[in-house]
Amino acid sequence: MINSQVILIKSGELVLKGLNRATFESILIKNIRAALKPLGRFELHSAQSTIWVDLAPDMDVQKAEDAVSRVFGIANYSLALECEKDIDKILAAAPSYLANALKGAKTFKVESKRSDKKFPLQSPEISKMVGAKLLSTFNHLKVDVHNPDVTVTVEIRDRSAFIRKDSTPGAGGLPCGSAGDAAVLISGGIDSPVAAYLMAKRGIRLTAIHFASPPYTSERAEIKVKNLLSRVARYCGRIKLIIVPFTEIQTAIAQNCPEEYFTLIMRRMMMRISQELAARRGCKALITGESLGQVASQTLPAMVSTDSVLTMPVFRPLIGMDKGEITIIARNIDTFDTSILPYEDCCTVFTPKHPRTNPKLEQVQQAEGQYDFTALIDKAINGVREEYIDANSYIEL
Repeated sequence: MINSQVILIKSGELVLKGLNRATFESILIKNIRAALKPLGRFELHSAQSTIWVDLAPDMDVQKAEDAVSRVFGIANYSLALECEKDIDKILAAAPSYLANALKGAKTFKVESKRSDKKFPLQSPEISKMVGAKLLSTFNHLKVDVHNPDVTVTVEIRDRSAFIRKDSTPGAGGLPCGSAGDAAVLISGGIDSPVAAYLMAKRGIRLTAIHFASPPYTSERAEIKVKNLLSRVARYCGRIKLIIVPFTEIQTAIAQNCPEEYFTLIMRRMMMRISQELAARRGCKALITGESLGQVASQTLPAMVSTDSVLTMPVFRPLIGMDKGEITIIARNIDTFDTSILPYEDCCTVFTPKHPRTNPKLEQVQQAEGQYDFTALIDKAINGVREEYIDANSYIEL
């Protein structure tokens, strides 16, 4: 639509994908469409390494920008005015469209990009003419080509011309769903939502698995987990949540196994169950929020013990981070305040006073072998509850 506002979108890593680029871009367009669908009418177009969104006049532009800002696979985006490929029309439209951006600036420069080589003016000529028009309109401005307060860009494309100010960084990464499916073990803590976010950013489509142990864990703890996933879903779209009944298994561990191995055996049970649930739903890997050495169950020997029950790979995107680094990301994606609410998950149930931090695998296996968990594992797998969580699933606690 000529003389209308659009969002211009530039993809990042997708340009490196060679012959597969079209597939990645198709997924990205699908994800942008899903993010904007609740906001009203729009049209999506793609050409010359750019995606642009035609916004209906009644669409909330700020909400549209916010939605686009959280779509993985976008390197940067910018609001722009689309107008006819006529220099007189461009000069007439630029001052009014850029007025808000330039009124608080002291310096500016104009850059022009002419991908339509049939346009009669070259890029330096376009920049010079637009710059002169802005200088004559805004008397307070000066040109600074090295470090301007605002950079104005005029793009001449096959379809039309676009006038815009500085771009805004996007969420980066790869389009969610382009790298396959994996299941994240989600607790109510700080770490696992961050791990989910980081793997979604690398193109993973998420399934979430949560272990509930009523009456030791409450309904509010479950809502807390759903709220955390709702925050993550703003970036990656809806997430299937699988809730596993875990009380009987934890009780059996507490009644039949040595106390110092409680946490390790619990983790091994979780991994067995998660692998089976993930495989049944087409997932190729598990994701955890473990950070090396953060707690007793996250030492290297402990993780070796935990992983020994698996044939599926485990992704640990936080493995080399400290708590401070993880917390910064949690705050940035708005999960931190929910994570610290005092509704505990099953990992705090039957916590040993003196857990083993340097376990030998054969000792863990011997401790676990004191009880046959097979029937309880099958019961837990067959007793799961499932639902989808999206960005609108948040419930105030």
